[in-house]
Amino acid sequence: MFPGGEFRLVSQKEFPISSTMTGATMLLKPGALRELHWHPTAAEWQYFISGRARLTVFASHGKVETVEFGPGDVGYVPQGFGHYIENIGDEDCRAVLVFNSPVYEEISLTGWLAASPRKLLATNFGVPEEVFARFPKDKEFITVKKT
Repeated sequence: MFPGGEFRLVSQKEFPISSTMTGATMLLKPGALRELHWHPTAAEWQYFISGRARLTVFASHGKVETVEFGPGDVGYVPQGFGHYIENIGDEDCRAVLVFNSPVYEEISLTGWLAASPRKLLATNFGVPEEVFARFPKDKEFITVKKT
């Protein structure tokens, strides 16, 4: 459970006979956001059961695509592409997620920034190191959007 919803996972770790895939269910409450992250070892499919969601996917060379989904829609994120999902409706959004790897791995933007030296971030982003001192130190996973 998270402030903005829940994420339940079953991988080879929890279900040893699963040798080719990982499955999950995700619930996003209204106004919730599944933080920006990417999966280094698997592509991700989403099947939306209820509610309305917006999926934004980032590719290399500044390519980005945002698509809205509702019940019965299927989304896809290629392996290694950054993405986030937000609930854009006024009811809970539920989805089933499938990954083509028996091991679940993800890298969150929050975790990546927290693990990177501030000087490296400041140099690459062109902002003072102190800016990164104010960033979260723990991954947000699912959170309620702050307006």
